Amino acid sequence: MTRKHIIITGGAQGIGRVMTEEFLKNDYNVSVFDIDSEAMEEIRPHFDKRHCEFFITDVSNQVSVRSSIRASLKKFDAVYGLINNAVFAIFKPMSELTLEEWNRAISTNLTGTFLCSKFLIPYLKESTGCIINMCSTRAFQSEPDTESYSASKGGIYALTHSMAISLGPDIRVNCISPGWIDVSAIKKSSKAKPEKLTREDHAQHPAGRVGNPLDIARMALFLLDPANSFITGQNFIVDGGMTRKMIYV
Repeated sequence: MTRKHIIITGGAQGIGRVMTEEFLKNDYNVSVFDIDSEAMEEIRPHFDKRHCEFFITDVSNQVSVRSSIRASLKKFDAVYGLINNAVFAIFKPMSELTLEEWNRAISTNLTGTFLCSKFLIPYLKESTGCIINMCSTRAFQSEPDTESYSASKGGIYALTHSMAISLGPDIRVNCISPGWIDVSAIKKSSKAKPEKLTREDHAQHPAGRVGNPLDIARMALFLLDPANSFITGQNFIVDGGMTRKMIYV
């Protein structure tokens, strides 16, 4: 069986790292685009270099994106899927949020999604491939002090359905909106700090638990499957039911 090639941005930590692991287990070749060289070097020895390669990439910089795409295609030839997962998140009062911080969130989360998709269009058309953008439930509801993150994710939601119309039928485009996914331990060793989840943390979810990255990886694998080629332009909320829950104080 020929292994299909997937590019995932932000694939060295958190949800991205677990997706990388699951794609490899499911017989994909994976190119990881990530700006954190420390995180990539830490996990590199744990992955089969025949099927997984790492590329230092700033997704907000088109020169960096194009360079990594060229290198990844040289390694694995054709590409079937792109997972736009790279993220920058900062939560602080809007009055204290600097323009530099705002711009970094928008350029990494939203512009990065645009750039990686834009430069991969010709190759994804050839493979009748698909794009999965990582949105968030924060695109639709908020906690305080999340303006830059929420705005970028709202943009990703709109960009997804726009791309699906523009790029179909050659390329399918969908997005996934995770809720509370515990990634506290799935980081480079200098940042990993497992969170102690309480019974109350789990119980507040209609599904009965806080999410884990495998929940998102399984959704991505479902959307990558060519058998699901009738699905495009959609947003899939994976949040244990929290966005459907009425909460009264």
